[in-house]
Amino acid sequence: MYYSKRQLLLTCIAAMLAGSLLHFLYTWWPNPVTALLSPINESLWEHVKLVFWPYLGAAALLNRGRPGGIRPWLLLLPLLAGLMLALGWLYHITLGGEAMWVDLAIYALVMALGFWLPTRFSGPFTGARWALPALCTLLLAELILWFTLWPPELLLFRDLSATGSWLPLPC
Repeated sequence: MYYSKRQLLLTCIAAMLAGSLLHFLYTWWPNPVTALLSPINESLWEHVKLVFWPYLGAAALLNRGRPGGIRPWLLLLPLLAGLMLALGWLYHITLGGEAMWVDLAIYALVMALGFWLPTRFSGPFTGARWALPALCTLLLAELILWFTLWPPELLLFRDLSATGSWLPLPC
């Protein structure tokens, strides 16, 4: 697939700005719908929404009118969410970091990677195995819904702003 650099850059910036606004959406307008789109607390899991929804929207926008073009983007979306969780865990839980600029840098890195990697794939993207990325993305969306409504008592889902970031927290 070919995407112009300008188109990718502008869409990436717009998606990052949308994710930044989503961070505050639930605070500004608390209700069940915004809870599904926006972090309801400062847990690592809740911040997956900042990657998931803007990236999914940007991928749909970039690939409208391109049959099968969204498949590499959907392949990467669960991986980007996992990378966001892994880097957040490393920084906040393992290292005990609390600097906002590092969080912003992690977010920008993950999003930039998400807009660069799909351009490295070459099509055509056909066959049954290409349904797997869509199924993984759907599963991730269902997990976001489930864990927003019923978060387990695990460190990944704990509000780190209230408790701090060091590992010795009781699980």
